[in-house]
Amino acid sequence: MTSSDLPNIDTGLFRAPTNNDLFAATPSDHKPRILLLYGSLRERSFSRLAVEEAARLLEAIGAETRIFNPRGLPLADAEDASHPKVQELRELVQWSEGMVWCSPERHGAMTGIMKTQIDWIPLSMGAVRPTQGKTLAVMQVCGGSQSFNAVNQLRVLGRWMRMVTIPNQSSVPKAFMEFDDNDRMKPSAYYDRIVDVMEELVKFTLLVRDRSDYLTDRYSERKESAEELSKRVNQRSI
Repeated sequence: MTSSDLPNIDTGLFRAPTNNDLFAATPSDHKPRILLLYGSLRERSFSRLAVEEAARLLEAIGAETRIFNPRGLPLADAEDASHPKVQELRELVQWSEGMVWCSPERHGAMTGIMKTQIDWIPLSMGAVRPTQGKTLAVMQVCGGSQSFNAVNQLRVLGRWMRMVTIPNQSSVPKAFMEFDDNDRMKPSAYYDRIVDVMEELVKFTLLVRDRSDYLTDRYSERKESAEELSKRVNQRSI
């Protein structure tokens, strides 16, 4: 195939991916950094308990974890972005290389608390896209029978935030029956699934984190940047 076969392509900006380019970066040696978000403010929040179990597993696997407490986070746009809880959340997002989002299902959807946290994470902060190219695992807890409404919605949001959402996921039905009096998750197939999800998240994070810039490099954006540069360089003085 020659350039004449693709007349709409700027050949100077069109690049074929290669193994050499993909694996050129020197692997990082620090622990994978994972931020965990949960979607309930109840005193005994099962989404929080599930996240705490996930964090224990991640630490055992070799990751470094932080859990964000959404209590006190204002509704999106109800306060300025300088609000301390907003700043705390955004700093944690920038720190992280991967995330876990876990929401209860309420009225067939994720909770407003979960959505508010995601709404406060911008697609860009100056020249930085804080979520682009980072990994994501999605989980939900259910008050009744097993459902996947919340995790499906979280997947849509993860894609919108330009995150690499891993294939595996967790949905825990009748969550009130899955935790003991010490707020630890009981042995079950649902617990084993969370183990699977955390293993997969760390694998994908190790695979992606050193090459996220390359993986998210886009022809359309290279083209747009080149056009903007050309306009700026060639504009006449007024």
